[in-house]
Amino acid sequence: MPALLQRLRQRLTARDHGLLVLRRAGRTAIVMPGTFALCDQVIGNPEMALFAAFGSFAMLMLVGFGGPMRQRMQAQASLAVVSSLFVCLGTLASQAAWLACLAMAVLGFGVLLAGAVSSVLAGASTSLLLSFILPVSLPGAASDVPDRLAGWGLAAVVGLFAIRLLWPEPAADPLRGRAVGACRALAARLRSEDEASPDHQQVVRDAHRALDELQRQFLTTPYRPTGLSASDRAVVRLVDELNWARRVIVHSLPIHDDSPILAARRARIAAANVLGHGADLLAAPRTSPDALHTASAELRAALFALERDAADVLPPLSGRGPGNGTGASTVSPDEPDEPDEADEPADRQVTEVIDALEPSFRAHELAFVVGAIGDNIDAAARAERRTWVQRLLGRQATGLPGTLSAAQERVSAHVDPHSVWLHNSVRGAVGLALAVLVANLTDVQHAFWVVVGALSVLRSNALSTGQNALRAVLGTLAGFAIGALLLLPIGSDTTPLWFLLPVTILVAGVAPAVISFAAGQAAFTLELVILFNILQPTGWRVGLVRIEDVAIGCGVSLVVGLLFWPRGAGAALNTALSQAYTASSRYLAAAVEFGMRRPGSRPASTAVEAKRQAVRAASAARRMDDAFRQYLTERGAKTTPLAEFAMLIGGVIGLRLAADTVLDLWERDGDHAFGEGSAARPTQPPHAQLRHTLLRRTWQVTDWYDDFARSLDGGRPVPRSLDQDADADRALVRALREDLRDKHGIASATAVRAIWTGDHLSALRRNQPTLVQPVLTTGLAHGERAPD
Repeated sequence: MPALLQRLRQRLTARDHGLLVLRRAGRTAIVMPGTFALCDQVIGNPEMALFAAFGSFAMLMLVGFGGPMRQRMQAQASLAVVSSLFVCLGTLASQAAWLACLAMAVLGFGVLLAGAVSSVLAGASTSLLLSFILPVSLPGAASDVPDRLAGWGLAAVVGLFAIRLLWPEPAADPLRGRAVGACRALAARLRSEDEASPDHQQVVRDAHRALDELQRQFLTTPYRPTGLSASDRAVVRLVDELNWARRVIVHSLPIHDDSPILAARRARIAAANVLGHGADLLAAPRTSPDALHTASAELRAALFALERDAADVLPPLSGRGPGNGTGASTVSPDEPDEPDEADEPADRQVTEVIDALEPSFRAHELAFVVGAIGDNIDAAARAERRTWVQRLLGRQATGLPGTLSAAQERVSAHVDPHSVWLHNSVRGAVGLALAVLVANLTDVQHAFWVVVGALSVLRSNALSTGQNALRAVLGTLAGFAIGALLLLPIGSDTTPLWFLLPVTILVAGVAPAVISFAAGQAAFTLELVILFNILQPTGWRVGLVRIEDVAIGCGVSLVVGLLFWPRGAGAALNTALSQAYTASSRYLAAAVEFGMRRPGSRPASTAVEAKRQAVRAASAARRMDDAFRQYLTERGAKTTPLAEFAMLIGGVIGLRLAADTVLDLWERDGDHAFGEGSAARPTQPPHAQLRHTLLRRTWQVTDWYDDFARSLDGGRPVPRSLDQDADADRALVRALREDLRDKHGIASATAVRAIWTGDHLSALRRNQPTLVQPVLTTGLAHGERAPD
């Protein structure tokens, strides 16, 4: 016996990290029998007792909010208010079958779609649905509302005290904690590289491990691991930015004291300071942000100095064109990019220009993403430091959208025919509404279990729905058999049932996570057999009725699963990836197009288009993220390794952030392009040849990503990766002759920004083989390669 208990304990701790499930089940095992006994035995109101029992189950067992205790209590109180309203609405809608069916469809769709907004709403969706399913499935009049509401309200109030007093979970935020560790690890790596530390290799390994843990925490969470709060929204953006910062650091080289661009070294040191102070503020957001603000100001100053120093080290170029900075170019935009004798040795000149700016480009790329990281951390801390009154009035920290606008933005991202979350919301709403209709038309004894049976097995594809339906019925049969064996010797004596009820509640709460879905169904069935026999002793027959009702509900869910998007999340993820690549590619094209306009004459439509494409790319990325999470949680074998999908998702992130960087680069045009206090450097408008060259390179890259996106969705073969285009590099250098230096010999900001823009395009081109290989290896896009 001790050995068995030891094995059970090991299994519990392995599958229930932090014993969160056991905590919820234990609280429910105490509160649910207590409220049930109070309403049934003391008050003598069976209707109130039933709603008190299921209210306790919904408020304590089916939901577990995370974060600090104050946030948990606020979320729990909000759930209590909304679910109580649903109890009233469900009771009123239950008086007519057509009204019950329509109300179930509308409310079910709204609740399920709202889960796309945050993990708080997603985690509470089952509890909210249960608060409507129970009253709408039990026909009642308006006069029944007070009793039902009293039972549910009692459970909600007692549940609040139970969460606060009975074995509360520690106030921990795994995502925030891992983000803090990742910031510190990246800061240590930057300092280690530039200081030539003897422990550098160990620091590098520690940094990779910290970033991998952060990414794993983010990707393996079933729902978006943030709430609607401003601080949570800021923190979640750090995941992509920190991973992008790692990529930039990996591809950059240390800057030593003898480097001709010392500003690049200062930028890397400032970036390390921002990451270090940002980690401290993220870990303790109510402390003073002065250290982070100082580090961020130093990073901005280093960024301005970086552009100035980069312009100073540009080598002079010989060749055609007046070269006097007058802007008169003899090169036609439509002239072919064939080198002539005046361009020799063109290859050496190209190499000199690109190599001269490579350290500054990598430092600028790093400074941009670390600056964004610092801004997000500062915004999260400012949101945390708001007073209670400011939170109550919904006043947001400067620079962050309000709760309503953020929710609207996230929901609008899923109003798309290819959204997995939209598919599941429609499927769930139709399935529950159909279950309510079938229960009313067939006049089964307990219509509630028909709807609950449908709710418990609906998944993202027909195969998974069928598997869950089988498990649900088998689990119900097992629970009924155990209940029948228990009730045969007990008979109509309810006293032993009161002792068995807390035990079965505890097992029903723990079994799905520790044992299996079917075991949870069996324990839940046994729990309900005992509960209904206490209310109205009928012996083993109540279990038989439940088997019939659950089977009907499972059948309904299976039919709905077959009719609505039966391919599941795997196919939807391909489509979401394709859309994300297309949207991000268009955003990149719009960002470069914006940069190639004259600073003083850029039409407002150009900036508006770039911002609009940025919003569309962000929306497509959200749909991709949710499709990937659905794929992770979907039962069944995964035909494509998760590592391959993660690599493809990383490609989307890189494409978007490259567009962000290019847009920011050209938005800083002005007379003092390199910051206040520095020598003014001219920001000349790009000449026609330069515009033509950079836009053509951009179109080559974006066309490839568009073709790659269509290959993911089965539209065409996988394209071949673009080769290094030496002629395009020569054309870019020739075009820059008109912009490299003015008549006073001072290099322009346009030259630096143009070369850095070309570097971003080259980096995206070099990343193409890492995207093509997993697609061809796994057959994700039918394993076809475009012909040579």
